[in-house]
Amino acid sequence: DVQLQASGGGLVQAGGSLRLSCAASGFTDDDYAIAWFRQAPGKEREGVSCFSSSDGSTVYADSVKGRFTISSDNAKNTVYLQMNSLKPEDTAVYICVAEWGPCTDYAIDTYSFPEYDYRGQGTQVTVSS
Repeated sequence: DVQLQASGGGLVQAGGSLRLSCAASGFTDDDYAIAWFRQAPGKEREGVSCFSSSDGSTVYADSVKGRFTISSDNAKNTVYLQMNSLKPEDTAVYICVAEWGPCTDYAIDTYSFPEYDYRGQGTQVTVSS
C-alpha cells in the first residue's frame, strides 16, 4: 500500500525559506507523480507543484514560479519542496498527494485534488510579515 509522510513545515519570517518533504513508500515502479497542494483558511485549495518520477518533469503554479523548487531524492523515495522568498500569502496547510503516472496537464488544477489516489497528512507553513 502506498503511504506518504509529509514534514518540514514551520514558522518563518517573510523572505525566509523552508523545505517540505514528502516521503513515499509502497510504489512498485518508478512512474508516479507527487504533487503539493495548499489550503489556507477561507481560501480555495490551490495546487502548488507536481513532480514526475519517470522523467523528472515539473509543474508549478504561477504564484510560486521562481520561488519554489520541487525535486526528488530517488534513493530516499522523497520529494522535496524548497520554498524561498516566502510571503505571508504562502501561509497554509501544505498537503502532498500522489498517483500513478506522470504529472498531467491539469496536475495542480484546484479540482484535480480529489483525483489523486494517495494523500499524506498536512504540514502547516506560517509566514509572518
